[in-house]
Parts: sequence; structure tokens; C-alpha cells
Amino acid sequence: MRAPSKPRPPFASPDALRRGFSALARLGSARLGLGLSPRWRSGRVGEAEDDAARLSLRGECRPGRVYLVGAGSGDVELLTLKAARLLAQADAVVYDRLVGEEVLALIPAGRERYYVGKASGHHSVPQDEIGALLVTLAGQGKSVVRLKGGDPGVFGRMGEELAALAEAGVSAEIVPGITAASAACASMGIPLTDRAHAQQLRFITAQLCREGGAPDWQALARRDETLVFYMGLAKVEAICAGLRGAGLPDDWPIMLVANASQPEQAALVGTLGDMPARLAETPLPSPCLIVVGSVVRMADWTPAPWPPAWASPLAQRASSSCHARGASSRV
Repeated sequence: MRAPSKPRPPFASPDALRRGFSALARLGSARLGLGLSPRWRSGRVGEAEDDAARLSLRGECRPGRVYLVGAGSGDVELLTLKAARLLAQADAVVYDRLVGEEVLALIPAGRERYYVGKASGHHSVPQDEIGALLVTLAGQGKSVVRLKGGDPGVFGRMGEELAALAEAGVSAEIVPGITAASAACASMGIPLTDRAHAQQLRFITAQLCREGGAPDWQALARRDETLVFYMGLAKVEAICAGLRGAGLPDDWPIMLVANASQPEQAALVGTLGDMPARLAETPLPSPCLIVVGSVVRMADWTPAPWPPAWASPLAQRASSSCHARGASSRV
């Protein structure tokens, strides 16, 4: 006798997902008195009261605790429900440079905000001072969200902040987010791993932290894995040269994706042999992710319908320029 099938999850379709976000907005503003983004309040469907009940918004921001939260890759709709709830509840938010305006719009008016963003060659606030700030805010009895772009545990210096909090006896909780590698490959229609292309996956920081250091190119020059270099726009030529020198062929695929998942996303697809010249001809902005591996050959260059009908005015304005840049970079 067959066991009864399990019910499908409430967010099994895009329409259901939009209903869920709409319900979250109504639940936040109507029941909890939380001011969420006007965009979230503009859902066209899902007015039924039971939609709000479907969302398992458990818990609350605890006083004196720090939440290390991933803001995802930039698209507000790739934010987790837990991250959205914490942003709506926290007393203070300490955020980075790559956190998008639509994500910041989820913070209710009147809550404390602290910008501690970092750019290449310029840190607005030194890392030790960020840790001290988190400790101070928590010591004042505030619930604190430390908001980081992408996933806080992927090249986000989360370990240093956890150490500072632990040393001060401050409790912390980690809320993961969608990292740029996942968002970039999804936006280009390819997987990070594939049975026929890549059985391994590596995330690598292109910012060399030790003096005179360099990646182990021989170990990285494999044909059965996908390499993803973070923060490497200025090192594309060195990456291509290092992998070619270690044995990968000149025609090995490489892809650059800037501003992954955002309206201004742009991309270049090429090979280790020609990518430096392609980038010089068509410069990309930072932040930019570098993906190397045969999965890049699966990249889907058929433009997806963008922006969707419910996208923000920002996405509507950026749509034409985004596609123009992307189309010019086809192999």
C-alpha cells in the first residue's frame, strides 16, 4: 500500500512565492507594526488572511545578540525570509557596501544604521573597529544585524567578527545568504557542477593576503572542476596566464559576471587565451565574479524576459542598457 503523498510546499510556484512576500509585507506592517518596502506591499494577489499564516515567521531579535546575516547577491527577492524578518525587527543594522538599496529599504524608519563598507584599497572602517562596534551595540542591550553581501561565511570576514564577539561574551547567530557564485551562474543559465563537466567546485579569493603569495596554479588547473574567483577583476590577466601556464588549454572557457542578479548585470564569455583582450575592449564594473571551467560552455545567451512585469522602476530603467552590454559580449 502506497504511503500518502506529502503536500507540496506553499511556495511551489512564482505566483505562490510572490503571494508569500506580499503576505510578509502585510504581516509586518499590519500585525507587527513594521514598515517594509512599498514594493513588497504592492502584491497583486494573495489578499487572503491564510496566506500570512503560511509563513513560518518564528522568533524575534533578541536583545544583546548579533545576527550575522547574508544579504544575498543584490536582488531583494533572493533575500531569505529569515533575513527579511530580522531586518524588520533589529534595533541596529551594521551593513556593507554591496548591500542593495531595496534590501536596506526593509529596515523600518528610525532604526539605527551604521555603514562600514569596504572597497578595493579603501576601508571606511577598519575590521577591528567593526568588531568593537558590534560588541558595543550588543552591550547596550540592542538586537543587532550585521548585514553582509552574499553569504557571510564566503570571503566575508565573518570569522574575525565571530572571534571578537566570542571574546566579549556576546552571543551570535549566522543566517546564510545566496553567494555571488550561485547567483552569477544561475543568471547565465548554467550549473556550478555537472556530471559531464565538473565534479568538483572551488571558491578562491583573488585577493592575495600573504606577501609574495600566489595560488597553486598546478592544483587549480583541472578539467573536472569549476573554479570561481571572487574579487578578481583586476587579476583576470594573471589568472588566465597562471592557469594556461599550469596546463589548461588556451581555449578553456572563462566567464566574467558583474553585478550578478542585479538590473545592471553584465557579462563576458570567452577563453583563457582571449579574455584579457575582451575585457580591455569591453570593461566590466566591480564587483565581478570569474568562473572558469567547461560548465561555461553551457551558458545560455538567450535573453530571458527582463524585467518581469512586477519588477521595480530601477530594473525597468536599467533593462535596455543591461541587455546591450550582455549581448555585446557573446562568444
